[in-house]
Amino acid sequence: MLALDVAAYASPWRRRHPAEKALLALGLLGCALLLPPWPGALVVGLTAAVALLGPAALPPRLLVRAARTPLLFILTGSVPMLVAVSGPTRVRWAPEGLATAAATAGRACAALLCLLLFAATTPLADVLPRLQRLGVPSAVTEVAALIYRMLFLLLESVHAVRQAQAARLGYRTWASTYRSLAGQAGAVFVRAFSLARRWEEGLALRGYTGSLAVRTEVRQPSVAFLATTVLLLAAVVLATRLLVALG
Repeated sequence: MLALDVAAYASPWRRRHPAEKALLALGLLGCALLLPPWPGALVVGLTAAVALLGPAALPPRLLVRAARTPLLFILTGSVPMLVAVSGPTRVRWAPEGLATAAATAGRACAALLCLLLFAATTPLADVLPRLQRLGVPSAVTEVAALIYRMLFLLLESVHAVRQAQAARLGYRTWASTYRSLAGQAGAVFVRAFSLARRWEEGLALRGYTGSLAVRTEVRQPSVAFLATTVLLLAAVVLATRLLVALG
């Protein structure tokens, strides 16, 4: 998660307006959901992957790291579709399950790449203030921003506690590993409450009135980028339709 956020700040598309990248990522996501799973999911997934590794310049190793955990959930979620339960204790192989599982996994993988395309090029700090301008309540965006910030602080705490425990041979045996994990959970829990209390006191001392003023850089959407995105989405739809027609 931290590496993906760092990649978003270092992306060549960092200076682009979030609406441009949202149109591309969400447009491809819509194609992945609405077009036939074969070959629509393949065309959309390849398009998103090429955009990630090409113009967006996301390192392949980071793409694999960011996608491996969601891919594991997709795999485990597709396996039950291969079987059918016909009685209290009878489980049989579903002949139509393989096609259903493949279609579902294909759509999910394509959608995952589309979401990574937006997440790896657009920091959340660029999105939340603009969501408020679109009518999202300020309480929602501010809570999201605070939770997002706290996640990184807690991840740093987990890393520091784990390093300290490892230096003290806290993971040498199974028993010591269980004790270390329990201590780690307790330390992070206390740390979370401490951070929340300090943030509340800091906001009160600064005269918080229910709204956090955040200054965002003024950017104008690129007409050329938007036009290219529309043409690309049209090309994805036409390519899918052509492949379906060819069989």
